[in-house]
Amino acid sequence: MKLRIASLLLLTVCCLALAVAPAMADTLYSNGPYNGTVDAWTINFGFSVSDSFTCSANCSVEDFHMVNWNVPGFVTTGAEIQLGASSFGNNYADLTLAPSGSTDLGSNQFGYELWQYDFTFANVAVPSGTSWVTLSNATDSGGNPVYWDENSGPASAYENSVGSIASEAFTITGTYNEVETTPEPSSIMLFGSGILGLAGVLRRKLNV
Repeated sequence: MKLRIASLLLLTVCCLALAVAPAMADTLYSNGPYNGTVDAWTINFGFSVSDSFTCSANCSVEDFHMVNWNVPGFVTTGAEIQLGASSFGNNYADLTLAPSGSTDLGSNQFGYELWQYDFTFANVAVPSGTSWVTLSNATDSGGNPVYWDENSGPASAYENSVGSIASEAFTITGTYNEVETTPEPSSIMLFGSGILGLAGVLRRKLNV
């Protein structure tokens, strides 16, 4: 009998843990897989590239993933990343960040090394609809040009010196605000009290 009560209490703890678990990051937008063999655009030395992306609802952007072409033996060490309502806009965020992670994707026929770089944001709020991400002022461990892979995905894209271009390889992850369902503390307390009360009733009945 005591084992059944202990099991019920353990189930209660598990339910409470699930109730307060944070929402997992979703893929808010993907511009498709990287190409790595056709072209890439410079995002330093005064050049910048702006690509559109779409969120189906109000969201919080948490991570940005991109693919770069690097000069062999060197890596991207940082970039200025802007999020805005229009191309080259920064009214949502203007951040200079170092990569939070990277993945070696090998090299291409031109001798460049392909790398995926991950950048973590502090939950940047972005409204539903079309927004823009702009990359500029990238830095390289050897002071070399940094190139953003062109994959001709569905996004619109612009380069600051030539205008409209084919879009680049990137993915944006985060959470949709509408699906954030963290219960209020009072709701958790009510839920827990109900389960514990049920456990008490069962215990009294079992001891009769």
